[in-house]
Amino acid sequence: MSRILAIDLGEKRVGIAISDPTRTIARPLTTLPRRAGKRVPVQRILELCAEHDVSELVVGLPLALSGEDTDWTREVRAFAARLAARAGRPVHLIDERFSSVVAERAVRSIGLGRSAREERDRVDAGAAAVFLQAFLERSRTVNDA
Repeated sequence: MSRILAIDLGEKRVGIAISDPTRTIARPLTTLPRRAGKRVPVQRILELCAEHDVSELVVGLPLALSGEDTDWTREVRAFAARLAARAGRPVHLIDERFSSVVAERAVRSIGLGRSAREERDRVDAGAAAVFLQAFLERSRTVNDA
């Protein structure tokens, strides 16, 4: 099986996570910097897809707590559509509410002494791993039914 790559799109950073080849476990991969007002580093994302034999992508959808779309949600949906066209691979959207909170707690519980920037990078990549793991588990449940 090939892997799935997850993307946590942010205004300053893009958290990236990846599944194992059996699509059982998600892990943080990297965080890509993004300058304010600049385009998402899509070419680097495509390179990561090629490097890691990725056949599908998952993009975290930042819904409001009420479950409704916001301006940022609409931007992320538009990014996902552009990414699907460029990547030539399926792109799935998944609710990412609370993934950053879960990732931040996990990073802090490790207790490593890191700079604030390194911690933010770990949280962004960790958030992508959190919602990728949820996607993997949901996919297994659907396929097992």
